[in-house]
Amino acid sequence: MLGTLKRAAVGLFIGVLAMGTVVKAETKLQGGGATFPNPIYQRWVTEYQKAHPDVKIDYQSIGSGGGIKGITDKTFDFAGSDAPMNRKEMDAAKDPIVHIPTVAGSVVLAYNLPDVQGEIKLTGPIVADIYMGKITRWNDAKITAINAGTNLPDVGIIPVWRTDGSGTTFVFTNYLVTQSEEYTGNIGAGKQVKFPVGQGGKGNEGVTAGVQGAKGAIGYIELNYAMANKIPFALLQNKDGEFIKASPQTVAAAGEGAVAHMKDSLAVNLWNQPGKNTYPISAFTYIIVYKDLGYLKDANKAKALVDFLTWATGDGQRLAEEMSYAPLSEGVQKKVKEAIAGLTLDGKPASVASR
Repeated sequence: MLGTLKRAAVGLFIGVLAMGTVVKAETKLQGGGATFPNPIYQRWVTEYQKAHPDVKIDYQSIGSGGGIKGITDKTFDFAGSDAPMNRKEMDAAKDPIVHIPTVAGSVVLAYNLPDVQGEIKLTGPIVADIYMGKITRWNDAKITAINAGTNLPDVGIIPVWRTDGSGTTFVFTNYLVTQSEEYTGNIGAGKQVKFPVGQGGKGNEGVTAGVQGAKGAIGYIELNYAMANKIPFALLQNKDGEFIKASPQTVAAAGEGAVAHMKDSLAVNLWNQPGKNTYPISAFTYIIVYKDLGYLKDANKAKALVDFLTWATGDGQRLAEEMSYAPLSEGVQKKVKEAIAGLTLDGKPASVASR
């Protein structure tokens, strides 16, 4: 009888331990922002959660403007943005902000010309003229002059652009500013600008759909979206005069010199960089957090966020190239590791509390 009771007690104890494992509390992280890196962020979340099933991460692809708003008002635990926060935005956040490069990507000019064989070449000044409404037909003399042997049709060009506050627009328009003084004076650069011609779409997804839905359309989207949707995109002339196709390798070439500029901040510009094999509309995309993670009001959330960022910018980089992003170079990874190690939790190093 006594032996039976002992066995029952041991069984009950094991059962309680098992129940404790089952009901282990989940740690939830909420992020949102740039659509540019959304595909790889979703992949990272999926892979990370396989190894950490108690951590649930939700990233909403709503555009860089929405991400910056979310981190500023602290409704997001972390934000995604292709455009670094400007001085006004940093001041609005009040507390110190850290930009963490995650991957480098490229903005491509996707087009819908189903009857054209081969790849179309474009230059920065031509693209600027298209978005100003100065070049309106695909067989315009300026386009045909650099596409000898390609039978370009007499079809109207429909520029497609982002309607939301967008880091993709920020990168694209900042590139155009380097290509055309007229464009700079008439339209300019920013996360959201007013183009005089064409049609708008929300997110990379909306611009992709706009290009797919109209013959003659052209739109600026992230390389990953063009590849995933099998949309052709133009070769673009770079600063050295070469016509370059966007790829992880040609984007990585743009980022090689970035480390030298990473002094007070890891937010640096990659567009229109020199180099024979450099794709000209390249950029880092960033995860933005406050330097002190006390705003999360939960030590477990802070631990999970530090660990996720460490993994994504370290081991997670192996997934970048297969998804048409350029992984961080060794020098950039070192800078990123230092930045993550510098995050604090209520004034104390957050790295010591990492999972």
